[in-house]
Amino acid sequence: MTDTLQLAPPRRRAFGLVVAAASVPMFMATLDNLVMTNALPVLHERLGATVEELQWFVNAYTLAFASMILVASALGDRFGRRTVFLIGITIFGVGSVLAALSTDPAQLIAARALQGFGGAGVLPLSLALISGGVAPQRRPLAIGIWGGISGLGVAVGPLVGGAVMEGWNWQAIFWINVPVALIAIPLAYFVLRNDFGSRSRIDVFGALLAGLGVLALVHAIVRGNDDGWDSLGVIAEIVGAVVLLVGFVLWQVRATSPLVPLRLFSDRSFSVTNVVGFAFSFGTFGAVFILIQYMQVVQGSSPLEAAVQTTPWTLAPMIVAPLAGIFAPRVGTRVLMVTGLGLQAIALGWLALLLSTDLDYAQLVIPFVMAGVGMGLVFAPSATALLATLGLVDHAKASGVNSTVREIGIALGTAVMTAVFVSAGGELRPDLYVDAARPAVLVGAAVLVVGMIAAFWLPSGRSGRFAPAEPAAAASSPELTLSSPS
Repeated sequence: MTDTLQLAPPRRRAFGLVVAAASVPMFMATLDNLVMTNALPVLHERLGATVEELQWFVNAYTLAFASMILVASALGDRFGRRTVFLIGITIFGVGSVLAALSTDPAQLIAARALQGFGGAGVLPLSLALISGGVAPQRRPLAIGIWGGISGLGVAVGPLVGGAVMEGWNWQAIFWINVPVALIAIPLAYFVLRNDFGSRSRIDVFGALLAGLGVLALVHAIVRGNDDGWDSLGVIAEIVGAVVLLVGFVLWQVRATSPLVPLRLFSDRSFSVTNVVGFAFSFGTFGAVFILIQYMQVVQGSSPLEAAVQTTPWTLAPMIVAPLAGIFAPRVGTRVLMVTGLGLQAIALGWLALLLSTDLDYAQLVIPFVMAGVGMGLVFAPSATALLATLGLVDHAKASGVNSTVREIGIALGTAVMTAVFVSAGGELRPDLYVDAARPAVLVGAAVLVVGMIAAFWLPSGRSGRFAPAEPAAAASSPELTLSSPS
């Protein structure tokens, strides 16, 4: 029995409804991630969390996300992308409730991991559902709006978190996800099509190899400063992680239904976009982890004040990302992404040099704006470049691979920069924070420079030279269905 891909007649929904139904849950997940970052100093006090536990409040989410996202994408192809999308929203909502009810760091870490499992069914499939739900000629605009909504999550996440924590308590930053999920589930069910990809077996063994390999690597980095980088346990964990990840790649070569079809990497735009995505997430979000705590620990700002002070950084992507999505077909994704990564690298280097215990806030505004504009120039163009030359049937797995790479970048960026911070003698005290934060942020800037150099290998991405490689029938964006004739 063989699977045969068939194209059903198109059943279109209104452009705005499709974009909203796919983007609102993604907004919820993005908002929650940055709300968490802004809450770390408060959680340090209220739950008595250590610096290592603060990392795991972030990394429990990102690692759970990264370990399950490829499986979620494969499940979406097999059982329906909307179906898995809705399950992801539900799990994310349940995880939010459990996080709000947590009374110690271990409970919160476990709840954050459950949120990550839910997020694995939301973020990559949201992009695939938008891509398959709108006409090809409107796809760059849809992806641009999707990027802008992602930027909105970046922008209002710290603001909402700061306002909620100051006016209520830290638990409320998780409770606010519940009404969003309750609205998002029926909206997605009635508006989005339940597209399918290739109905193949789920590569459980490959998922275990990848998930355990990433977990071992990040855990080794997190514990390196406490146990010593030359300790037997840390070295063994790093070696074990490398063996597992190499084993994963070798298994994907021989697996009949691989989680990551390695043929995708023969597409230069797809491969380079993933390298850029890793560097972008590593450098940007690792630095955010350090800098947002600087505003509270050193500057003495409340969570709300810190959120307002960082809005020149966090608000810019909401404005810039949709514009970048609109102009990408004209000026090219490569130009936008190289420029965006360069602006972020300069901004982080500038911020690292500025940091001091008595820094005037006004000096932070220009580099904050530069970093935000740079983020906006990467969000939407990278999503466009990722899918530009792939057929619709590959969009879910391609988005899954990219989201996994980005989440691994966030986890490793946070872990590595915290390791640099701790090894430099950093503690959550003003007098010990600045000198340790400076080299950590410079590491982020250096990784962004590497990403910028890699982005030069992207195709130009202008219309006419960067058109989606999909069959003529799919060009009119019909619904994808599967039949399995004997």
